[in-house]
This record gives sequence, structure tokens and C-alpha cells, in this order.
Amino acid sequence: AIFIKPGRFVTEEPKVKLRGIFINNEAPALSGWSRATFGGFNHKFYERVFELLLRLKGNFLWPAMWGNAFYDDCPHNGALAHEMGIVIGTSHHEPMGRAHVEWARYGTGPWNYQKNRRVLREFWRTGFERKKNFETITTLGMRGDGDEPMAENVMIDLLETIVRDQRNIIAQVTGRPAYETPQVWALYKEVQYYYEKGMRVPDDVMILYANDNWGNIRMLPDPNKPQRAGGYGMYFHFDYVGGPRNYKWLNVRQVQRIWEQMNLTWQHGVDRMWLVNVGDIKPMEYPITFFLDMAWNPERFNADNLIHHIESFTNEQFDGHFAKESARLINMYSKFNSRVTPELLYADTYSLLNYNEFERVNEDYRELLLEAFKLHYLMPEKYRDAFDQLVLFPIQGMANLYEMYYAVARNRYLAQQNNPEANYWADRAEHHFRRDTLLTIHFNSVISDGKWQHMMDQARIGYTYWQQPRKSVMPEVFRVAESTVSNSDLVFVEADGFVSIEAPHFNRKNHPKRIQWQVIPYMGRTLSSVTTLPGNAYPTADEQVYLEYDIYFESTGDFQVSVLLSPTLNFNRNRGLRYAVSFNGGPEQIVNFNQSFDINLMERWQAANINRTTTRHSITKSGLNTLRFRVLEPGIVLQKILIDTGGLKPSYLGPPESSRKLQKELVNR
Repeated sequence: AIFIKPGRFVTEEPKVKLRGIFINNEAPALSGWSRATFGGFNHKFYERVFELLLRLKGNFLWPAMWGNAFYDDCPHNGALAHEMGIVIGTSHHEPMGRAHVEWARYGTGPWNYQKNRRVLREFWRTGFERKKNFETITTLGMRGDGDEPMAENVMIDLLETIVRDQRNIIAQVTGRPAYETPQVWALYKEVQYYYEKGMRVPDDVMILYANDNWGNIRMLPDPNKPQRAGGYGMYFHFDYVGGPRNYKWLNVRQVQRIWEQMNLTWQHGVDRMWLVNVGDIKPMEYPITFFLDMAWNPERFNADNLIHHIESFTNEQFDGHFAKESARLINMYSKFNSRVTPELLYADTYSLLNYNEFERVNEDYRELLLEAFKLHYLMPEKYRDAFDQLVLFPIQGMANLYEMYYAVARNRYLAQQNNPEANYWADRAEHHFRRDTLLTIHFNSVISDGKWQHMMDQARIGYTYWQQPRKSVMPEVFRVAESTVSNSDLVFVEADGFVSIEAPHFNRKNHPKRIQWQVIPYMGRTLSSVTTLPGNAYPTADEQVYLEYDIYFESTGDFQVSVLLSPTLNFNRNRGLRYAVSFNGGPEQIVNFNQSFDINLMERWQAANINRTTTRHSITKSGLNTLRFRVLEPGIVLQKILIDTGGLKPSYLGPPESSRKLQKELVNR
């Protein structure tokens, strides 16, 4: 049945004649999904793609070509495209309607026009004859076999001869002058170099400019020269396989950058074809929508209304529910993803130490993820799967990736110091690596009842050069033997005007047989705590119960030492609990931190869940020094020690623990 809404409606003619996508780099994700769902890249698959293009007001396609041949794999593909009004082309290295893989299937001899001209002409003639009754645009030229440049010594006159011979084939097969058949010559990669060196094609052939594969336009027409009869097109990228590294998993292109570059393109008179490499299609749903909308009418968009387009997209997808909030999340995760692609992200991309950079970018994703989880919970159930695909999964996937690499960075930094805390971060890194797999399973097998099998199979962890690994590989982490915890050779090093010490990382401990020092794992606000047991064992006057910490001071002076204790009250009938601090065997300063009951003081302890007391000590020599912390009563629980040498800044938890180095390294400085 056909339903027609009464009234008069006017749809203006599109500003760009051919508006389309290139399905490329489609293995393993889209290829796996198409096999599982349709049996491959056949007419059942392409019917859905053509419907998608028509819904988005597109009309042009470069079909999938990684081991696939649009016309050869399914005899219905070409006819279906013609019937549905989709113009078909073939990619920049597939001239005359022949897919690259067809040369491996049917070609004989070398892919070399000088040595194998007769075979190549027949190969191309067969390809053009096969599509002559369909609406297509024919790619001209010749590149090296497999999306590679031709030999460096290729002469421009040879390439011009190839184009001339291809146009002769077109004229012979159609029985009409070649200029009556739409043709395109793509200035992709090295072909632009030939153009710059003077190679030319007939005026009726469209010149297809290209970006640099990373979203940056390489060349545009000279506005001072007359228009070509064949006009100009632009080939853009949302996905790429090649150096410096593939980017395929998720969208990394900001809508603002797409608009800025394509607006530049439009204003230089490029209006015959806008084509974008979309990889597996699914991860690029919003940018594809924007690109084709802009191709219909580039003048509709400006720098100030781009966010409104995202809102119209989310409004349509979620039927008006949380459109603004969802649009903000798409806008911001695209911005954050554009900083560095998932495939290029690594443990050393961001600085762990300078400007707190890695933690800050991590926090960017954490905030987005929290908001995405909230909206997913509030979203009506019928839209949750769509929200997961378009918003939650991309944020969750990248947030998890950042957490993993952050953990790897922390692990390596601590392992270099022989700090056993490195083991905690190794565990964290491995956890997030496993979670990446679970997120993939969720997208492939849980969302929409398993509709998208294989769609997130693309490896993104473990690149070692430009090409993708066969599967994701866990980054290397390092573990430190726990026996090094009290290694007397490890020394805390002053830096940035302070020394920060976690209680369990003492160098030496001393106690009588009846009293033991006990580390309580995880207790406290930061790492762990240390106390004495049993809790009713009071040291006598001649019993020395202490911990010692070796410290390398870069400076000298009167330094404030803050001892952070659990907020134990004066349970011993107001006698209070005492500790003593000294340096290098010198005089002690004894502190009774809770002798008298003070309701205001106690409330501060309760609110902060810490008791902080300070003493001042004179350090007269730089280099190696030893701090001794001695307890005079049981029930004292040490969490952290902070020494202000002139640069300690206010904070709730105190700075992260200072680095520790081997004593022999410091002696040799």
C-alpha cells in the first residue's frame, strides 16, 4: 500500500549531484556480519545498503572490495542497484568496473600495461560490457596492483595512453562518443603527483580530489580557472587502512572538522560528487548522516548550527527522549576521540607526570560514561538498544581503553622504581583488557538480541606497526616481587618540594617478641595502614617499637612532618595515644594526638576520617636521611607521612607517593 499525505510539499534539487559512500576495509567486522546475516556481500546485503542510502538522500556507492567483487560475486547486484536508482562506481584502483580481486581470479600475466597491454584491455572491456546497461560512473587510470603506486619510473605519457585506450573501449562498447559516458579520474595518493607534474585527462572526465586519508583536504580547484565539463568531486575518509596506523574501530572524526573541510570544498566549486570512505558503516552512523545531509545542501550548515543537527539526529533516533543530552554526548566523545585514534593510543601517549595530563583525559571519558549510563537507565526500554549502539558503547569502549592504558602507564612507572604497587596496576590493566572483550561480546551478541554478530570484531589493541593485529594483544605489564617491600636499598626521593610516604613502605621495623607490626591491606584513605598487635600490648620504657623510612633530600632546612593516622579516640581513659618522630637517631619529638576530648576537633577527624598532626625538624644535610616513627601505646594506626620541604600544596588525600629509587643509584648521582 502507498500512503500519501495531503498538501503541497517541495523538495529542492540537491546541490551535489552524486552523494555516496565507499564500503572499505570491511574485514573482519562488516564482512563477518554480512556472512552471518546474508551469506556475504550479495543482493540481500546490498538491498539494505541501497535502502540506507536512499533514506539518507544518497545515490552513489563504491561497493565493498576487500576480496569482494560487486558484479562477479552476485549477478543480481548490478541490476538491483539500477532498479533502486543507486549509481555504482569502483574504487580509485579498480578501473573500468573491474574489482581488484577479479584480476587474481581471471587475469593472466603481470599487472603492467607496458608488458601486458592486450590482456589488460580485454580484462577492462569485459568489465565495462558487464555494466553498460546500468547507471554507473567509470573509473579511469591505473595504479599499482593492490592499492599501491605504480613503478616510480612510470611516465605520464604512458598513463595518458592508458586513459585514452580505456576511453576507446568505452566508445567501442557503447557505440557513442566516450564523453557521453560518465567517467572519473581519482587524484588519490601518488596520482595527485602525476597531476601536479602535468598529466591531464579530457575535459568531460570528472576530477575526483581526495583528502590525505586523515580528514585533511590535499588540493582544490583553482577558483580563477574555468569549470571543467566533467566537474569536480571529493573523496573523504572516516576510516582508513595505512600509515601511520589504521583507524577502523570507532568514529574519530568531529562533525565540526567534517563541516569545515567540506565547506571549504563546496566553496571551491566541488559539486559533482561527494564520496566518503565509511569502513564498516555501523560505527559511522552519525557522521554518514551528517555528510550526506550536507552534500544535499552545504549552504544549510554553518559553525553555529552543527550541534542542532546532532540534536535532530538523536531526536529522530530516540523519538524525542533526551535528544539534547544524547547529542552532547555524541559531540563530546567525537571531540575526545579525535585527539588520538584508539589504534594509536598507547601508555605513553599522554604524560603521566606533567600537568596530570593522563588523569585529566581519563576523567573526560569517566564523566561522559557516567552521564551515558544515567541516560541509558532513564531511556524508555524500546530505545535502549539504539542508545547503546550510538552513544553508550562508543563511550564505554573508549573509556575502558583509556583506563587500560592509564593502568599500563602507572604499572610501568612504578615497576621502574621496583615498587610493588606496580602489581595492582598490572591487575587493573589486565582487568580492562578482559573487559574490552566482554564489551565486544555485548555489542555482537546481546544488543538487539544478537543482531550485530561480528560487528565489533575489529582489533584495536596491540598494534606494532600500521597494519592491524590478527587479534587484540594485551600490552606488556611488569610485576615486582613482594619481597622488595622492605628492601633497605629503596629510598624515597624528594621532588617538587615534598616527600609523600605510604605507611607500609617502611625500610626497617623493630619490636620485641611480644609485639608485632601488622600491615592491614587496603585500610585507610590511600594504600594500606600499619599498626601494632596485640591491641593490649603497651611498650615498656626500654622497648623500642618503631618503623624507619629512608629518604633522599635534595634540600636542607626546617621541614614540617605531617603524620596521618586513623582517627582513633583516647580509649585509655584520657591518657591519650603517643608517637615520636626523629631523624638520623637525633632527638625525638613526642606527640600525644588525642589526650583531651574536644568535640570540634573530633568532628573534624570524623568528617575527614583522618587525624593529622605535625612536627618540625631541622635537616642539616642533603642526601640520605632516616625518619623514625616510634609508638608509645597500642591502637595507633599509621596511614601516611607527608614532609613539606617547601612545595607541598593543600589537598584532601595528599599527593601520590613519592618515587623510590635504589640507594646505589642515588649514591652515584
